[in-house]
Amino acid sequence: MWTPLDAAAIREGLRAQGLDAVEVRSAVADRAEYLRRPDRGRTLDPDSGSVLDGHGPGFDVAIVIADGLSATAVALNAVPAAAALAARVWQAGWRLAPVVVASQGRVAIGDPIGARLGARCVVVLIGERPGLSASDSLGCYVTFGPAPGLPDSRRNCISNIREGGLAVEAAAGQMEALLRAMLAQGTSGVALRRDDPADPKALPDARD
Repeated sequence: MWTPLDAAAIREGLRAQGLDAVEVRSAVADRAEYLRRPDRGRTLDPDSGSVLDGHGPGFDVAIVIADGLSATAVALNAVPAAAALAARVWQAGWRLAPVVVASQGRVAIGDPIGARLGARCVVVLIGERPGLSASDSLGCYVTFGPAPGLPDSRRNCISNIREGGLAVEAAAGQMEALLRAMLAQGTSGVALRRDDPADPKALPDARD
């Protein structure tokens, strides 16, 4: 929970997979404030917002990697998950934004990032600590029409992406299915219709 995110290593790993990446941070000053002030972890630092302005708009999908409660989970699983999803996005013919690596970020930091990039959907890959036990567990939150201030009910969640949990490729398949449904229906979260029963891990959920 206190381990810092090595954003430079994440960016290097993404570039090795052929993915452009940019780095931002939340409005949080340090880790202690991150734990005390969740609201600031959902907000972009003003300078970071300016960095994003040069990369949009006009994307179908934006991928955000945030440290959340476990930088360890991000270090182990985020690059493979982002690369697996990017391959599916490209195959579908969707426009993919540069991957954004966000330090001291909460789930909802994807909303201002996606909005600044002009993305139709945002996928946030974030470190989680379910039950404060599995430090390698990566969560995924997918939202249509990202904008600051959206309620958590607008997000769909895929949990426990890790070795011994949900495999990266299986998770990427669920992400793609959610994106297809969102782009077709123009919505996400509890309003998203799931005509075919899916893995329970991909059913609508919302938390931070």
